[in-house]
Amino acid sequence: MMSATRSALLKFRWLPALAAAVLLMLPAVPARAASAGVGNDVSWPQCGKALPKGPAFGIVGVNNGLANTTNPCLATELTWAGSSSGTTGQPKVQLYVNTANPGLAGSWWPTSNTYAGTKVFNPYGDCKAKDVGPACSYMYGWAKAYDDANIRGISSPSSYTWWLDVETGNSWSGDKVSNRADLEGMVAFFGSINAKTGIYSTAAQWSQIAGTVPSTSPLYTLPSWLAGARTLTAASRNCSSAALTGGGKVSLTQYVSGGFDYDYSCI
Repeated sequence: MMSATRSALLKFRWLPALAAAVLLMLPAVPARAASAGVGNDVSWPQCGKALPKGPAFGIVGVNNGLANTTNPCLATELTWAGSSSGTTGQPKVQLYVNTANPGLAGSWWPTSNTYAGTKVFNPYGDCKAKDVGPACSYMYGWAKAYDDANIRGISSPSSYTWWLDVETGNSWSGDKVSNRADLEGMVAFFGSINAKTGIYSTAAQWSQIAGTVPSTSPLYTLPSWLAGARTLTAASRNCSSAALTGGGKVSLTQYVSGGFDYDYSCI
C-alpha cells in the first residue's frame, strides 16, 4: 500500500496531462479573434496587390498621393472595404483624402470665393488673385473637398466619414493660420453635405503644419486618427494619448505590420 504522501504526489503528476487533454477538447479560437477591433487602410500603393483579409473595417484613400489626384484603384478598394465584418463601433467603410496648401506653386490656386458655380461663405474674407493667405487657403481646401466628393467617383459622399490626411510630405504654407484655414475649408464643404470628418496625423506633424487649434475653429472638436505605432499593443495604448486638437478625442490609432497599415478602433 502506498503512503498518503506518495499517493498525493502521483495525483499532482497527472494534472499537466489532464489540463492538456481538456484544452484539446475546447473549440479552436480563430487567429483574428485577438485582433477583433482591427481594420486596415489602403490606397494607391496597394493597387494590383493582395489586400488584407477579414478586416473589421476598411478605410480607403481617395487620392493618388496628392490632393488633386484620384486613386486609380478606388472602386476596387471600396468593394474590398464593403466586405469588412463591421465588428467595431467604426463604420465599415471610411475614406481618407490627401491634404495640402501649395499656394501659387500648385497647379491651380483660387482667385475668388466662387468655385464650381457656388459662392462660398468665407470667414477669412475675400480671396483675390495671388493671395496666399488664409482667405484663398480656405477656398483651396473647400475646392479640393468638393472635388473629392464630386469628381473622384464616390457615390453618396455624404454617407461616409472623411479623414483629412495631414502630413509634412505634402506642400504646406509656412503660415499655420493659413494651413488651418485650408483644412477648415475642407471641413466646411464636407459639413455642407452632412458628411463627418476627422484628422489623421502624428502629434509632431500636426504641430508643424497646423499648430495649436483655437477653440473657435471647426477643427477643434474633430476626432483624431493617430499614426506612428509599430505594434498592436502600442496602437492600443495610443488610444489614451492626447488628441490632435484640444476638443477632440482619439477614435483610431494606426500601426504598420507586414507591409500593411492596421487601424485599431478606440471606440
